[in-house]
Amino acid sequence: MKRGLIMNIITVKDAQEGGHKAFEIFKDELANNAQVFGLATGSTPITLYEDLVASDLDFSHKISINLDEYVGLAPDNPQSYHYFMQQHLFNKKPFAVSYLPDGLAKDADAETARYDEVIAGNPIDLQILGIGRNGHIGFNEPGSPLAGKTHKVPLTQSTIDANARFFENGEDVPRFAYSMGIGSILTAKHILLMAYGENKADAIKAMIEGPVTTHVPASALQNHNNVTVIVDEAAASKLSNK
Repeated sequence: MKRGLIMNIITVKDAQEGGHKAFEIFKDELANNAQVFGLATGSTPITLYEDLVASDLDFSHKISINLDEYVGLAPDNPQSYHYFMQQHLFNKKPFAVSYLPDGLAKDADAETARYDEVIAGNPIDLQILGIGRNGHIGFNEPGSPLAGKTHKVPLTQSTIDANARFFENGEDVPRFAYSMGIGSILTAKHILLMAYGENKADAIKAMIEGPVTTHVPASALQNHNNVTVIVDEAAASKLSNK
């Protein structure tokens, strides 16, 4: 693939200001008649969701599609991404339809195929992303194919260990997740990635200034022609052109 246009980098003071900037982008997309929003979980988008909840925006006639979900967790499990989205956004600001992978699906191949059909049938206008310290996006860890579609992903031991604190019994920590593939993410018309903190600085530098490589999954965003990156000063600290 040809390298896309230069990413639009927005540097902010902190995650709160980053949430405000992301909110303005979300609002602009709504004004431009965006219909489908790709959503993410984790701490990074929370300030955006707080601004959306506090606003008078109405997207009850729009569609949302989430990046991923743990395998084996029911939607009402407090550690599931279904539950996260309900608590942080959907309970207060619902969409007409909100798609998430089914963590309890009996047939993984059927579930990933179903989700690919959802994405194909509802082209994403704006995709929200965070980034991991190792450059992962969604659950696409280093080594993931850059053209991959929705897949069942074995979680790395570091991810399992990091998640153990959220579970009363460490043996209950999910070992797998369903995730949009990198190729799925790249179908979005506009991608908005947010990153805060010094621990994301290496990943941000590799994503923006390094080669496109499976070793840094987020580097595939260089192949997209409409990417906005919101970073605080710490996350941007290792960029050559800050």
